[in-house]
Amino acid sequence: MNVGFIGTGSMGSILIESMIKTDALKPDQIVATNRTFAKAERLAEVYTGLKAVPSNREVALAADMIFLCVKPKEFKNVIDDIKPYVTAAQTVVSITSPVLIRHLEEHIPCKIAKIIPSITNYVCSGATLTMYGSRMEAEDIETLDRLLQRMSKPLVVSEEYTRISSDISSCGPAFLAFFVEQFVQAAVTYTGISKEEATKLASEMVLGTGLLLTAGGFSPESLRERVTVPGGITAEGLRMLSLDLDGTFERLIRTTHHKYKEELDKVEGLFYNPQS
Repeated sequence: MNVGFIGTGSMGSILIESMIKTDALKPDQIVATNRTFAKAERLAEVYTGLKAVPSNREVALAADMIFLCVKPKEFKNVIDDIKPYVTAAQTVVSITSPVLIRHLEEHIPCKIAKIIPSITNYVCSGATLTMYGSRMEAEDIETLDRLLQRMSKPLVVSEEYTRISSDISSCGPAFLAFFVEQFVQAAVTYTGISKEEATKLASEMVLGTGLLLTAGGFSPESLRERVTVPGGITAEGLRMLSLDLDGTFERLIRTTHHKYKEELDKVEGLFYNPQS
């Protein structure tokens, strides 16, 4: 099977590198292009056998499965480029959350899937959210899942909940990293501990906490309760956080959903009202 990638930016390159590192794909099974062609060429230089091509058309003609790793505003142009060349036997996989499965099924004749990867996939961890269009057969789903299982845990989600699922799985690492960054900086400022030491402690804490919440069998609530001694230091810290963060995560979700709605409206305009 030959797999194509249109878009080799941050997430496109993570998918390519993760699939190669885990032997899900060999470099010579991959054909890739990017709007800035030099980015695709750099991947071809690193991974001998990977073929960098200068056009979307060439990817469509060469690949059995095509990953579309482009920004929402670029999507319609990419679809227009590949539409004359894709066939019913091919699978197109979008990783762009505001682009809906129906947008693609209404505009190109092939099988359609949608995934939301995470930067955690770069270390072969975390989830990949998966959604499948009406033309996907069981064997098509199995083929895609086999690729994703080597670098992540594929989880089927309803497209209706794409945004909130992405907030947790895909945006979550950035939100959590921001929390760690602020925690470390406060520790350095208030106590004088070195940033290097504080960062190492915090990073190991996050890793261990993740293992407790997965392999360890704890829920967030049970882990919090296990660590917290009534009237103790952790309890006092949590009391302060509960007061200062009251409503913060609700506002966060409203913010991401508002942005998603803006992007979805733009995509709708590109696909159905291109003159507006």
